[in-house]
Amino acid sequence: MKMNKKEKRFDAVKMMREIRDKISSETANMSFEELKKYMESRLKKGGLKPVEQ
Repeated sequence: MKMNKKEKRFDAVKMMREIRDKISSETANMSFEELKKYMESRLKKGGLKPVEQ
């Protein structure tokens, strides 16, 4: 049985790694408080709500 390989148009793993690397570089030297503010602003910008504790 011969398998046909299709060319990927979208690579989810590559995209996830690029996003993770970008976030890591943006937050590398932030304090905990700065990181909290960063995350809150990104959640609001993306239209997501933080999980209530």
